[in-house]
Amino acid sequence: MGMEHRETSTILVVEDDPTLLSTLAFNLSRQGYQVLTAASGSAAIEVVSSRGNDLDLILLDVMLPGPNGFQILRHVRRTLDVPVLMLSARGEEQDKIDGLELGADDYVAKPFALRELLARVRAAVRRRAAPALRPPSVLFRGDLRIEPDRRRAEVRGCELPLRPKEFGLLVTMAMEPGKVFERQELLDLVWGTGIIVDERTIDVHISWLRGKLQAAGMSQDCIRTVYGSGYRFVLSPEPDRDERLPVAP
Repeated sequence: MGMEHRETSTILVVEDDPTLLSTLAFNLSRQGYQVLTAASGSAAIEVVSSRGNDLDLILLDVMLPGPNGFQILRHVRRTLDVPVLMLSARGEEQDKIDGLELGADDYVAKPFALRELLARVRAAVRRRAAPALRPPSVLFRGDLRIEPDRRRAEVRGCELPLRPKEFGLLVTMAMEPGKVFERQELLDLVWGTGIIVDERTIDVHISWLRGKLQAAGMSQDCIRTVYGSGYRFVLSPEPDRDERLPVAP
């Protein structure tokens, strides 16, 4: 199931523990992926620079000799939109937040179950390979202008410095103003179905997105919280009405 995508998918595994690196490479190869490996930050940057356009996913350890995982992630996000799954032995909440803020798609704390990790890998690769629904080339929402193909959003001519998931959330909600999006629905649409991410991740990204919209001159209330359900995008500030009541499915 899904082998049509896996046969041509290339994954870069960046891990300095030789046993874990070989284990991951072996099991991913058995799943039909082409696997590239790097045991240090500098080696990872070399692979990204030479083979970046071939990559369908990067498994990236945080603690590495040379440039660490966060520094590599910054380098990747300057040029590539490839999914990145962070690995960390520390399991600290701040590590997770830092990784997501820098543009990581998922975060797994060590030790992890191999089956769970492989499931997350399959979901990320499947999402990248699947054809996406095509939004309009330009969306206008009041003072907000969004160009989905260029991954660009601006308010009154000023570009918003949005990270990949913030942009994904904005486009998804702005496509259907007024619709209430449950947190799990947003996770499925922006992160992908099958990706195991805490729903609190949505709240953190929405908070960052609101702050950037407000800094650009829009009301942060253009993304309204629907208590007990999720969020919705509105074209202009509205009264609270029934936002504090759960919305029926």
